[in-house]
Amino acid sequence: MKADIVFIDGEVITVDSKQTILEGVAVKGNIIISTGTSAEMKQFIGNETKVIDLKGKSLIPGFIDAHLHLTIYGTNLLGVSCVGPHIRSLDDIFKELKKKAENTSVGEWVRAWGFNEHEVEEKRFPTKEELDAVSTSHPIVIIRTCNHTSIANSKALEMGGFTKQSRNPEGGILEKDDLGELTGRLIENAHMKLFTVASYSDEELKKAMKLASDNFVRAGITSVHDAGGYGSGPDILRVMQQSVMSGDIKVRVYAMIGSLTDSETFIQKMVDAGVVTGMGNSRFKIGPAKLFTDGSSTGPTIATREPYDSDAGNKGILYYSQDQLNKILGEAHKKGFQITAHAQGDQAIEMVLNCIENAVNEHPRDNHRHRIEHAGIASPDLQKRMKQLNVVIVPNPAFMYVNGDSYLENYGDRVDIMYPARDYIDASIPSAFASDAPVVFHDPLLGIHAAVNRKTKSGQVVGERQVIDILEAVKAYTWMGAYASFEEQNKGSIEVGKLADLVVLNESLLTIEKEKIKDLQVEMTVIDGEILIEKVALHLV
Repeated sequence: MKADIVFIDGEVITVDSKQTILEGVAVKGNIIISTGTSAEMKQFIGNETKVIDLKGKSLIPGFIDAHLHLTIYGTNLLGVSCVGPHIRSLDDIFKELKKKAENTSVGEWVRAWGFNEHEVEEKRFPTKEELDAVSTSHPIVIIRTCNHTSIANSKALEMGGFTKQSRNPEGGILEKDDLGELTGRLIENAHMKLFTVASYSDEELKKAMKLASDNFVRAGITSVHDAGGYGSGPDILRVMQQSVMSGDIKVRVYAMIGSLTDSETFIQKMVDAGVVTGMGNSRFKIGPAKLFTDGSSTGPTIATREPYDSDAGNKGILYYSQDQLNKILGEAHKKGFQITAHAQGDQAIEMVLNCIENAVNEHPRDNHRHRIEHAGIASPDLQKRMKQLNVVIVPNPAFMYVNGDSYLENYGDRVDIMYPARDYIDASIPSAFASDAPVVFHDPLLGIHAAVNRKTKSGQVVGERQVIDILEAVKAYTWMGAYASFEEQNKGSIEVGKLADLVVLNESLLTIEKEKIKDLQVEMTVIDGEILIEKVALHLV
């Protein structure tokens, strides 16, 4: 058998059970047909074979991001960005919003994303009145970087049905001033509810999903676990599946049944329809049923057992009671779903563990692989329960790099058990890395860098005891992601018979200084045996 593609003279990080490092790989169609030395690969070279001399560069399995928001990432690209060197102040944002409004039909939404009050000169949120000064004929909303809080103008509040008489929704806050007037700031579930009216058209969603997929492929991401978007869950799921079928979405998708707007209704509809985790194929597959239990780690609005170091009167926000959580996810488990929940604070994590324990006790099932998304503050007692319940954890190592300075301020010494990768590995608790993009940058190499160094972008050490090595971090961003979606037999490592999802870096990952990992670049991305990205011409033999 002659191969379609043969890689030689590389640093092939296989991520097999022995963490074998090889030189070459042969690919036929969409399958890896051989691995070994460069000399052993010669038998697979024919007249039509594309032979790529890696010259010592790393070839690794395609990255699997086990939790990101494909739709939100893409729709952000359609709106106004609050990040970048050109944005230094609120006035800079207002100027961009005015430009967008001038090119948007009256009555249509003007949206901005990525706002962080700590990154602008004023160190505060904009006001409703400042957004009204931009436009009162357009509904305007600025979404905070965490996607758990937003600020809206009067038109947007009106369209959302929010008035001074409105009560806080369960798990959310409509911020009001001393006179009882809405400030425009919407926190947690209040923010989520705005997007029942601020959602996107099918055409916008299709365009957004293609943009997102293209960017993920450039970063070497070959599979994503989509954690939901704003708007109608079934509608987004339909458009996503259509976009995979049409080829607009190139990455493989494991789609969680969850929404930032109304996960409970979405889950119930899917359960009633007879849908279950695992339905689909290698390109698009139904994932777990997912709820939100608490808020944002940088808000901060996560539900903690002890008050924040920065606010002795605050323990965060919960979306559901224990009974509600047990009922919704317990029913999904009973019907065959993998279940999961966004849980950042230790109180929220404890509630999800209680829910999983209750579900498996009432309806035992082997190999359920129930998950917890993020699991921010994971204390030793919670880790012990994770292990006992065979739960898969999906931490976000890049959060420590991007948000670590605020974590030190808000949670103090608790940073030592935040996203504790070393503890998970030592206790054999399965954990699959994820970016949570667009909350932070989607680049898996940044996540690996953060896990290996445990330093913030300002250079502060955060939880140094949780440092892991490079091969452990690569496994968490590849094989463990496949395990979290029941697909480790088909992808996640470079082994014969597995799908040819591969990534070539511009240098050797194993010899570069660990402080420079984030500076590495992806030179080639292969999905299903097809070379999709070839940023730099590699040496062809």
